[in-house]
Amino acid sequence: MPDVPSLSGKRAKSVSNGKKELRLAIAGLGTVGAGVVSLLQENADLLAARAGRAIRIVAVSARDRKRDRGVKLEGFTWYDDPVSLATAPDIDVVLELIGGAEGAARTLVEASLAHGRDVVTANKALIAIHGAHLSHLAATHGAALLFEASVAGGIPAIKLVREGLAADQMEEIGGVLNGTCNYILTKMGDSGEDFSEILASAQKLGYAEADPSTDVDGWDAAHKLAILAGLAFGQPVSFSSIRVEGIRHVASYDHQFAREMGYRIKLLGMARRLDKSGAIEAWMRPCMVPRHAPIANVNGVFNAVRTQGRFSGPMLIEGRGAGAGPTASAVMADVMDLARGAALPVWGTAPQPARACAPISALSGAYYLRLLVRDKPGVMAGIASALRDEHVSMRAMSQHSFVTHDRDAPLSASAPEPVAPLAIITHQTQESAMKNVVARLSDMHEVLNDPVLMKIES
Repeated sequence: MPDVPSLSGKRAKSVSNGKKELRLAIAGLGTVGAGVVSLLQENADLLAARAGRAIRIVAVSARDRKRDRGVKLEGFTWYDDPVSLATAPDIDVVLELIGGAEGAARTLVEASLAHGRDVVTANKALIAIHGAHLSHLAATHGAALLFEASVAGGIPAIKLVREGLAADQMEEIGGVLNGTCNYILTKMGDSGEDFSEILASAQKLGYAEADPSTDVDGWDAAHKLAILAGLAFGQPVSFSSIRVEGIRHVASYDHQFAREMGYRIKLLGMARRLDKSGAIEAWMRPCMVPRHAPIANVNGVFNAVRTQGRFSGPMLIEGRGAGAGPTASAVMADVMDLARGAALPVWGTAPQPARACAPISALSGAYYLRLLVRDKPGVMAGIASALRDEHVSMRAMSQHSFVTHDRDAPLSASAPEPVAPLAIITHQTQESAMKNVVARLSDMHEVLNDPVLMKIES
């Protein structure tokens, strides 16, 4: 057999058994796109041996041709319009690495699938919001749509669910799905510093963007949760029906209370099957997690995905959730599947319309409630009354030393009374009842902040 030229400049002995090389086009040469080019140039021989055919980049598209991306781009055909890759000749697979749920990324993916061209993407927002439509396009035109890199970087979370656990019935899936938030919460718990201080540090270290809203407000992680839920339960979920809450309101007080009460705080996304009807719950929110739980010890910028199957039981996989290397590796894992001829239905089953998740008010659990209250007689009676009237039972309570000022909920300089942070842990109750309690407490003159409510996840 003839030798196969590789991108590394060496010659690799062909193991293609007559298969022609797989030709790639990359749209987007940012961190991930450049990482894919680098990985393929360095590991071309290894990939050819494992895929049974050579894999080669033939075309690229990005906004700035002159920008130095730290990789060699000579020999690639350059397209100024990324959408033209959908119909350009001599291309087998389009790698969409532009990002964003709309604009060029969406148009390129839709056009590629409509022309029967396979697509690999790392675009979590696109799949989370438009996954039902895109899966229908892929099925209609006989194209593959793969997105391993869209969830948890280099952790093979999607392969675990779609392939490794394909024979099992999933009961729940979720985990720690954003490294920026996990880093901030970990550092807050370790140092006692406030959110704003840790966020500034994370931005200096490159763990948080200049505008961190997508991360700290929970949207990035919620996109990943939507994808995992669709795969676990065989049908895409309506993204707008997922309750999304970020970490801006988590204060140093909350981490102190968590330590005292045996918990750690994590931004968790969870999706669960509620009953035999197929209804599911899905939410993204800060939670109290028992400190002995494995997921409570996933720290720093690491991500973790937890599954619970009827037959497979609980499983936790952990690793770096972002970065050029891990994400490029996940992108190329999908390319390798296509090179080997493996292509699965997008959601593991025939295309279906997106379904809505159960309303958050219908859920139940135990809760953590934190208040800042004035030190005056009758305050606890008012709080107890609000809990009693909503049939909420208190399991534990803790109060810290008096303070006269709190950066998370500033007081008037003329406030005559000292105040103190107060935390309550409830027994199992309804989310709707806790929302009513929070509304009542917010109206109390003695409560000086918006009450902070977190679910307790065991």
